[in-house]
Amino acid sequence: MSGLLNDTGATAIEAGDLAADLIPDLDDVDARAVTTLRLLAADMVQAANSGHPGMPMGCAPLAWVLWSRHLRHDPADPQWPDRDRFVLSAGHGSALQYGLLHLFGYPLPLSELRAFRQLGSATPGHPERGHTPGVETTTGPLGQGLATAVGLALAERMLNARSGPVVDHHTYVIAGDGCLMEGISHEAASLAGQLQLGRLIVAYDDNNITIDGPAQQSCSDDATARFAAYGWHTVTVTDGNDLDEIDRAIIEAKADPRPSLIAVRTVIGFGAPGFEGTSAAHGSPLGPARLAATRARFGWPDEAFHVPDDVRRRGQELAARGTEQHRAWQQNQVPTPPALEPAQLAFELSPAVEAALTQIPVGSARATRQASAAVLHALSTVLPELVGGSADLAGSTGTDGLAGSAVDRTDFGGSTVHFGIREHAMAAVLNGLAQHGLRPFGSTFLVFSDYLRPALRMSALMQLPVIYIFTHDSVAVGEDGPTHQPIEQLESLRLIPGLAVIRPADDAETVEAWRAALRRSDGPTALILSRQALDPLGPCPPGELAAFGARVVGRSPDEPRVTILASGSEVGLALAAAAELDAAGIATRVVSVPWRERFSSLNEARRDQILGGAQIVLAVEAGVADGWTALTGARRRVLGIDGFGASGPGKQVYAQLGLTVAALTGLAWAELSRNEASRKQ
Repeated sequence: MSGLLNDTGATAIEAGDLAADLIPDLDDVDARAVTTLRLLAADMVQAANSGHPGMPMGCAPLAWVLWSRHLRHDPADPQWPDRDRFVLSAGHGSALQYGLLHLFGYPLPLSELRAFRQLGSATPGHPERGHTPGVETTTGPLGQGLATAVGLALAERMLNARSGPVVDHHTYVIAGDGCLMEGISHEAASLAGQLQLGRLIVAYDDNNITIDGPAQQSCSDDATARFAAYGWHTVTVTDGNDLDEIDRAIIEAKADPRPSLIAVRTVIGFGAPGFEGTSAAHGSPLGPARLAATRARFGWPDEAFHVPDDVRRRGQELAARGTEQHRAWQQNQVPTPPALEPAQLAFELSPAVEAALTQIPVGSARATRQASAAVLHALSTVLPELVGGSADLAGSTGTDGLAGSAVDRTDFGGSTVHFGIREHAMAAVLNGLAQHGLRPFGSTFLVFSDYLRPALRMSALMQLPVIYIFTHDSVAVGEDGPTHQPIEQLESLRLIPGLAVIRPADDAETVEAWRAALRRSDGPTALILSRQALDPLGPCPPGELAAFGARVVGRSPDEPRVTILASGSEVGLALAAAAELDAAGIATRVVSVPWRERFSSLNEARRDQILGGAQIVLAVEAGVADGWTALTGARRRVLGIDGFGASGPGKQVYAQLGLTVAALTGLAWAELSRNEASRKQ
């Protein structure tokens, strides 16, 4: 049973309906390669007694056709800038990708396949960028790979518009039912269709199986109709074992100017007796007896990790073809092709960028989102790799002032991307842009960071220098009410390893926050910005914020008895409280702490020097405040918010929630009294 159906449904191979005549002809090297991939995956999972054999066994024909007939790559140089990108969005099928990498001669020997899912191996449970040669992006959380691939494909078009044929390649994805069910796939596919990213080709492993059983028990979408409605080209392959039909579908997709979805009807766990076509094949080893029966069914030697000599030679021939393609590309390029990988970027800021930052006016009362907008506009004239946009909030987040045009389906030469109301896809697309060497930013309100958190976590996990601009940073949002007033978001962002969370208190700190973000090469940065105007605090020397994460902004002439720590909007509140305490004879210091984790990481002597040796350290922040106790020493020394906000003018909401000068000075007096009582005992 085989055939292609354009943009329509098709009669499927029923799950479990595997006839003997569907076993591939083992006299054909392509068929033998497919069987090799299937059984390598089964062997890996069996050796680890852990993993997912079903998807690799069902998708091996699709993957082999894609890699052997279409994917342009050079195993001798996995970082060839103009290689095609391959993304295994269904990352649980990682054994399939490791088998491919091994057969094509990437530095992944059989010993690493035997160590599948073991600590320290190059074959982790899900593909990890930077860990395994040839793996483009970290996948596993379903839908993330597909959405990141939209970013990769968008970056390819943007770089092509800037550099011409030096950047001219495809992005291929293998996705599963789970990827298409996750909401992020809807957002990302809609954006890809809007932009008409014709170099993006997604192969859908349509096996109608999820962990809990048949996919149709929870989702009966017509996937091809859905993607066609997004503006995609779609084609259906009714027999996932027919290599030529798969090949023709990919050829058709490459010829179409739209992004393409190829729905390939497969059988999960193909060839495993009693397993194929069932949910049991998704995430369980076959077991010794069933694995032996599977080998026998394929006419395969009863030997683990068997790779026939002719299959290995075929992989070497194909790898050599990729090396020749790479060499031809090099000969046709200008002497110095543009940098297309994050590792090739120079994170020491250029003189032009430093000059642009230095020339931004500071010292006036304005919202930090407005100061950030000034930075963005200045940078956009001197930093062409800076690209990004907002989730339909450009005017509110200050991201609408970039020089140049906006990206659209007819012109990818601009720097502004209209992501639409798609926060989750926006963040994943930013990851793809960053992996292609651009310096991307995305923006939304802080409270809506919850909508994109899984992709932001992937930014941190992959150590990508993405810049997130989160505005409307506190209950000062006011009349929009508790749905739009962030309480727990700021603290929860600080919990993500590798994410720098910077909340500047004035325009000078905002410029410095941007400088710190631009210099980071090992992870993302979240800039937390105010809607309301904040008073200037005085000069912020270049590099101080990045070095220490904090600075003294209010200092008594005497040695302080009390030091108040604050960030962002609440630094002004801390200064007002300090003025009252000073007037009452209590020497008080105020420290602005825009980057708390950097400040906390200082050695104790340097941190104490900034704190001034005060007996009492207090903190104030308009949000969940428990994270400050590591610096203050006790929860009662932190003024924060334990509940949700309220609808009303911002200053009134602050007062109702207890964020007042009286409340902060009250904390100080209470702690001074405790200290005095303790001293007398």
